[in-house]
Amino acid sequence: MTSTSHDRLLIIDFGSQVTQLIARRLRELNVYCEIHPFQKVDDAFLTEFAPKAVILSGGPASVTTQGSPRPPAKVFELGVPVLGICYGQQVMMQMLGGHVESGHGTAEFGRAYVSPSDDRLDIFNGWFLESGADGKAREQVWMSHGDHVSKIAPGFKVYATSSGAPFAITADTTRHFYAVQFHPEVHHTPNGKTLFENFVKLAGFTGDWTMAAYRDEAIKTIREQVGDKQVICGLSGGVDSSVTAILLHEAIGDQLTCVFVDHGLLRLNEAQEVVKMFRDNYKIKLIHADESDLFLGELDGVSDPETKRKIIGRLFIDVFQKYANEIEGAEFLAQGTLYPDVIESVSFAGGPSVTIKSHHNVGGLPEKMGLKLVEPLRELFKDEVRALGTELGLPASFIGRHPFPGPGLAIRCPGEITREKLAILQKADAVYIDQIRKHGLYDDIWQAFAAILPMRTVGVMGDGRTYDYALAIRAVTSVDGMTADTYPFTHEFLGETMTRIINEVKGINRVFYDVTSKPPGTIELE
Repeated sequence: MTSTSHDRLLIIDFGSQVTQLIARRLRELNVYCEIHPFQKVDDAFLTEFAPKAVILSGGPASVTTQGSPRPPAKVFELGVPVLGICYGQQVMMQMLGGHVESGHGTAEFGRAYVSPSDDRLDIFNGWFLESGADGKAREQVWMSHGDHVSKIAPGFKVYATSSGAPFAITADTTRHFYAVQFHPEVHHTPNGKTLFENFVKLAGFTGDWTMAAYRDEAIKTIREQVGDKQVICGLSGGVDSSVTAILLHEAIGDQLTCVFVDHGLLRLNEAQEVVKMFRDNYKIKLIHADESDLFLGELDGVSDPETKRKIIGRLFIDVFQKYANEIEGAEFLAQGTLYPDVIESVSFAGGPSVTIKSHHNVGGLPEKMGLKLVEPLRELFKDEVRALGTELGLPASFIGRHPFPGPGLAIRCPGEITREKLAILQKADAVYIDQIRKHGLYDDIWQAFAAILPMRTVGVMGDGRTYDYALAIRAVTSVDGMTADTYPFTHEFLGETMTRIINEVKGINRVFYDVTSKPPGTIELE
């Protein structure tokens, strides 16, 4: 459990796939919150956590099933506002004397509209401003439920209904208990943010969770944890590790040494830019471990994507350890672990989901090297990390950089990796990103990159026949990378980009634009 001086909101997780979105909505309102699986929340936990409000998440279970998830009864005895969402509504009703039933034709999935009763709730100020074809007020929401409340608990009233949910919104205003059958956290409920804003205002939150305050608290915490000991930080050049490094340097100065493992799979001139920024601009002690020959040598002839990732992950750890062992007196290892990683490690189901592809970082090193972990970003979401980077003075152009995978260009080079193909890909990717920046589109896109395909195609250039590589370019919009849509470039932009790439990059004679969403595809090609 995190120690913080801020008012705290507790989200009890019953296994919904969108529970993280609840926390994101609250953090956007400058409210500090934590997600904890229901199994971990008991009376002692509630006493120690001392929440100013509680939200009960959705979940896949049915409250009608014996042994289904429950929060401790003490949740309803704390005297703080409680909001139940979907399964959270049903479990609230069931525990407080209402009744839930399965089926009977009242399941709802997808977009729905809720209509208010004559009585209105403060928590729904700003809602029900549109009208349906019948002229009655309504609000668009997102439903995803099979069970439904058939009898509300004593003390509750109905404040809104939908075609499939006769108790779409219920509340006991005396005890400040609120329950909704829909999901206000998803973007398919357009006015969901207003509901959360009203709820935290009602609960008395002042919005004191800011990155300026977090910066000061994190620096104090780092100094208390580290003392006068040396810290090693694995630096990739990405936003997370860079913010971690600069925050640590501000806290402990020369006690920090960064190790930048250069595997030769970075974008054009990226290694030099990382070294220059940290050595010249921030005066941070930095070991530039240029081991590109080692990595590319072991990858030679390897085409299986998972094998590539495992080779890169293994070598990364070996190389990092070799250079880190040269730092005398190091007792701590710094990592850019974010809050979504922490949530997933204590997931509702108690275990990992299906592995789509493996990821590499400095995992395993703390135990292997006998180091203690420093993870100053483990309470933050990605957008909060970017805000903290702004507080720390990182350039906006750096903070807003698109995500870049740990295995680098290896997974943007399907099939065998060669130095020739990497050089072509680096140049083509640089031209593509330059095009996006010139057209002012970079900040509208979540991630964009080029990938060299494992095929050669016939072309005609200057009345001569060519037999060169084909290139795929990709750009997607997303909130968190879990789902993604293709970016709708104009044909004029794509034609101009194709012309520049083929004219400026020798070895490419054909360009494809990948329009696959996620799902069914992944964002990266491998």
